[in-house]
Amino acid sequence: MTDTPIDPTLLAKLAEVSVRTGLGLKQGQELVLTAPVEALPLVREIAKAAYKAGASLVTPILSDGEITLARHAHADDASFDVAPAWMFEGMAAAFERGAARMAIVGEDPMLLAEADPAKVARVGKATSTAYKPALEKISNFEINWTICAWPGSKWAQRMFPDLPAAEAQGKLAEAIFAASRVNQDDPVQAWADHNAALRTRTQWLNEQRFSALHFTSPGTDLTVGLADDHEWHGGASEAQNGVVCNPNIPTEEVFTTPHAHRVDGTVRSTKPLSHQGSLIDGIEITFKDGRITEAKADKGGDILRELVATDEGASRLGEVALVPHGSPISQSGLLFYNTLFDENAACHIALGQCYSKCFLDGASLSGDEIAEKGGNSSLIHVDWMIGGPDTDIDGITANGTRVPVFRKGEWA
Repeated sequence: MTDTPIDPTLLAKLAEVSVRTGLGLKQGQELVLTAPVEALPLVREIAKAAYKAGASLVTPILSDGEITLARHAHADDASFDVAPAWMFEGMAAAFERGAARMAIVGEDPMLLAEADPAKVARVGKATSTAYKPALEKISNFEINWTICAWPGSKWAQRMFPDLPAAEAQGKLAEAIFAASRVNQDDPVQAWADHNAALRTRTQWLNEQRFSALHFTSPGTDLTVGLADDHEWHGGASEAQNGVVCNPNIPTEEVFTTPHAHRVDGTVRSTKPLSHQGSLIDGIEITFKDGRITEAKADKGGDILRELVATDEGASRLGEVALVPHGSPISQSGLLFYNTLFDENAACHIALGQCYSKCFLDGASLSGDEIAEKGGNSSLIHVDWMIGGPDTDIDGITANGTRVPVFRKGEWA
């Protein structure tokens, strides 16, 4: 019997799945890993699994919420325009030499709820600018990368405020293990079966060659034009370095690139967005010719408007993703306050940077060619949820024919 609320056997399985299925880590490959300091038990298990898989070096970079709060409480004003560009340049150099990338999430989703929204936005913009050299390697899918989750204690208490701290963390751990399929007898095979099911969806969508998707639900009437020569992806994909990986553990989505200048209508969020330690809820946005003309929220509106103003591309879409309401994460009935999970409970869209892999022969396209096809460019990529049990989606073909894609939140 152990006194930890987190099952160590399942934690080790999560590490194995994250390395084998999430990263597809190859013999001799380096791994650059970021995580909150509280997640050190998972970091250690991932290091074991990575070295067993043949990693040449595992380099962890740890962050701490208390240090982040100290900055917002005590730092000079100029501090909020500074980011560690040297570190991100080093990460980009590691990726250039073939390293894989893993991020572990698990922070308190409301860490900066009491901080000055303007300072939060300034830190976000400075960090996004400094991170760009590394982010481009990821968004262009030049490397194999993945994201997984640690059941952070403060995150757990946000989700289960009526439970004792240890019980809340145990409950969150169980939810993460279930969503990540590591509570099954053979998690690696379970992921292989799941990836095959997602591949069936992407193949059908790619055969349809829709020019647009029309979303309707309470508060939403949105037409999302799709980029020229777009390609749908979901589950396991091959990176430009030839490694097959699952960028998200868990994942339930199929996704592609919208046309940055062909999005029109109004859309309302169906779940809160936890962004950089603040909560944005009740988002309502209007688009015209692809650009946001009005952005408001019931909570966190100032942060939303600062986000949209990050750069020109931040006011346009870089991703549209389809997730049925019947997904296991949705059916858990839990609101995770974490995009990795909540985006896999509902259809969603993302402001900002597109993924170059979501084009036919995307790896061979230049930035200008991607832009000509409608791909968006930005310092940010922020997903937020717009789907639910009342979501209907029609695919619109080039000749205007409508094909049912979703009805009442499920595949039609």
